[in-house]
Amino acid sequence: MARNLVILSILLVFSALTASESDQYFSKKISPSSLGLKKEKLTHLHFYFHDIITAKNPTAVQVAEAALTNTSSTLFGAVFVMDDPLTVAPELTSKMVGRAQGIYASASQSDLGILMVLNFAFMEGKFNGSNLSVLGRNAVFSGIREMPIVGGSGVFRFSRGYAQAKTHTFDVKSGNAVVEYNVYVFHH
Repeated sequence: MARNLVILSILLVFSALTASESDQYFSKKISPSSLGLKKEKLTHLHFYFHDIITAKNPTAVQVAEAALTNTSSTLFGAVFVMDDPLTVAPELTSKMVGRAQGIYASASQSDLGILMVLNFAFMEGKFNGSNLSVLGRNAVFSGIREMPIVGGSGVFRFSRGYAQAKTHTFDVKSGNAVVEYNVYVFHH
């Protein structure tokens, strides 16, 4: 009788646990097609990024600095917020296809290495309203820098890839720069 009572208790506890797990779930497997995802494709994007710090209407502004930023050769500790135009050609007057919106910070004491946290927010063509998210290190004085694409939205939902940045022009006195970007992204 005691043995039957133990077995019955175990069964009741197990069925209670099983019932609560099926009533609520934390995760479940779903089909990618249920989210409208199709076969993955690779897209190459090419544009120019205009980072304008010194102008009547700057597109990047410094919002914070460390006590030692002004004495640091790398501006270590400086934090900027940006809303930079993305254009099809290096001239600011060329067609704008989007904006680079986010934050960058000087994160190296030994070279001009900045942490980039930004979205490429597109405003043209089939990518209008879609974003790509970048999170990575930009060693500004290296020839070609590579930063990961860590996600996106809209057309770029579930995306991954990388962005290559190459300085087109940089004015040391003003800090203004035009950077050429080649972005390679897998998306659905």
